Amino acid sequence: MRISLSALMGFFLGLGLFALAVYLNTENYLMFFSISSLLMVFGGTMAVAMISFEGRNVMLAFKEIIATLTTAKVDPRTLYEDVGVLIDWAKIVRRESLRKLENTVSLSAEDDQNFLGQCFVYLLSGYRGDKLRVLLQHAQQSIYERKMTQSKVLMTMASASPAFGMIGTLVGLIIMLNNMNGDPSKIGAGLAVALLTTLYGVLMAQLIFKPAARKVEHKQELEAYRNKVLTEGVVLLSDGVSPAHIEDAMNAYLEPKYQFKRA
Repeated sequence: MRISLSALMGFFLGLGLFALAVYLNTENYLMFFSISSLLMVFGGTMAVAMISFEGRNVMLAFKEIIATLTTAKVDPRTLYEDVGVLIDWAKIVRRESLRKLENTVSLSAEDDQNFLGQCFVYLLSGYRGDKLRVLLQHAQQSIYERKMTQSKVLMTMASASPAFGMIGTLVGLIIMLNNMNGDPSKIGAGLAVALLTTLYGVLMAQLIFKPAARKVEHKQELEAYRNKVLTEGVVLLSDGVSPAHIEDAMNAYLEPKYQFKRA
């Protein structure tokens, strides 16, 4: 797992601009910290997420928030390596047989559980041509929809946090007005505390939940593209075409820098 420097820079830039604005305009930094306001926003956002989705998906969504600062698993290099695996499989099938491929290839635990592992299982099960393509396309769609649930959770939380920020502000205003006892001097300080919940809600939505949701979408789009490429390659392999033919077909999906130069 590699840290994404661009995501890290963006996160610290956002926090840094907020901190700079506070630093340049006041010396009372503690007035921007309120445990009760934070609990109101975070607790309300969690409540909405737990009501709207299964608890397992909510927990997975929080894992995706942490994963926002990491790079995507799929990139031109990994796609090149996956196509290389397909070409190696085609060479084995061409020289020996499909049964030899089963005895020769040993997938890692990670590969065995992802789309490449499914491709291998379907291939050895004897599926060919369009029937194999339909099966793999269904598997692609299932994986995509299942993993996009975390994006939906995060977008729901991004919508809920500003709303609970506003609710916290209204609660604070009601308490403030009730405790004024005719003293107008208390309005400024009380209003500042009440508005903190709105600030927290907006910050959580714009700096945490929405970027995490977009990152999930981006990662799944890359994963879907990878699975599409693997599908085409495995279907060609099942039809018994040559490694060179598979290589030429796969080069259409690869960046020029990572294209193969004849199998």
